[in-house]
Amino acid sequence: DIYTLPSQWDYFAPSRRAHGAYWFDWTTHDEVAWKKFYQVWMQFLNEYKNAGGRVTTGSDSGFIYKLYGFGYIEELELLQEAGFHPLEVIRAATLHGAETLHKPLGTPVDFGMVKEGLLADLVIVDENPLANLKVLYGTGAIKINDENEVERVGGVKYTIKDGIIYDAKQLLKDVENMVKKAKRRDGELKKY
Repeated sequence: DIYTLPSQWDYFAPSRRAHGAYWFDWTTHDEVAWKKFYQVWMQFLNEYKNAGGRVTTGSDSGFIYKLYGFGYIEELELLQEAGFHPLEVIRAATLHGAETLHKPLGTPVDFGMVKEGLLADLVIVDENPLANLKVLYGTGAIKINDENEVERVGGVKYTIKDGIIYDAKQLLKDVENMVKKAKRRDGELKKY
């Protein structure tokens, strides 16, 4: 909850008056049905990709417990769960998205891959995301090191946008501070 504004938690809260109100009485039966739906959808998505279909990414962040910045990485993980190789996941999140945006316009792709002359917005990580997509979370991933201790690894170190280098850890700290300020102003999160 250190990266979630109280207003966002209020929006996420189960309610009979808001879209997504089915969460107000989410049962084991609902959970099982939801998982089965995802299994069918993931199989379809993987078969579509294998048949030559273009799959892109675009999370529904800000909705149903999907935090901005975190929901997108979870979507990448779901593509791998669906059967995509990690390189196919990265391609869906980069080149395929660019192609999907440019094709209707009839314009050449100007981003989505690292190539001279193209726009190059990048995230810099010190771990291999092909081995573990979780290292793309701003907070990184948890693992047990050789000394049998829990440690956090990875996480985006730098983001390069329009040629400007941003310290991603500082951006995450800035979000944490914004949330603290909002909690002081609006009160702590409701306990459910």
